[in-house]
Amino acid sequence: MTDATPLTFSQPAKLRDGTPVLIRPVRHDDRQRIIDAFHKLEPQTIYTRFFSAKKELSPADLGRIDASDFVHAVALVATIGEGEGEVIIGGGAYTVLDRPGEPAVAEVSFTVEEDYQGQGLSGLFMRLLTQIGRERGIHRFEAEVLAGNTPMLKVFQHSGLPMRTQAEDGVVHVVMELA
Repeated sequence: MTDATPLTFSQPAKLRDGTPVLIRPVRHDDRQRIIDAFHKLEPQTIYTRFFSAKKELSPADLGRIDASDFVHAVALVATIGEGEGEVIIGGGAYTVLDRPGEPAVAEVSFTVEEDYQGQGLSGLFMRLLTQIGRERGIHRFEAEVLAGNTPMLKVFQHSGLPMRTQAEDGVVHVVMELA
C-alpha cells in the first residue's frame, strides 16, 4: 500500500538509460512547466495523445492540474532536475468516470516527451496509477488509443492486467480490470 496523497506521494526512479527521474503528483505551480513541456512535444505526439492537432493546451486540459485530488482524479508527472531547473518530461493520469450503478471506472492516459519515450516511463506510470487506483476502489481502467499507437497498446498489454480491446474507426477502446 502506498497510502498516497497529493502531499505525501513521491517515487524516485531510473529510466532504462539510467536517467534519474522523480514521479510526483502534479501541483498548482506546475502550470507553466506543463505548458513548456507541451510546447516541446512533436506534432505527431500531440496528435497521438489528443487525437487532433493543437498548438496550445485548453483550459480544460490545464484544469486537470487543480482537479487532481487523489479521489476523483490522479495526475502524476515525471520530472528531471530540481528547484527552478525542474523540468516535466511526462505525465500519467486517471479520471473517474461518472457511471452510476457501475463499479468505479477511470479513464487512463499518458504523455511522454519524445526524448524519453521507450525508456519505461509509461509502464512506470501504469504500475503506480494501478496501485493508487486499487487503493481507491477503482475496478477498471479504460483508454482510447489510436490503432497506430503500438507503443501505448504494448504498455497496456505488458501491464499484467486482464485486458480486452475493441477497435472501431481507427481507435482501439481498451478495458483493463484492476480487481
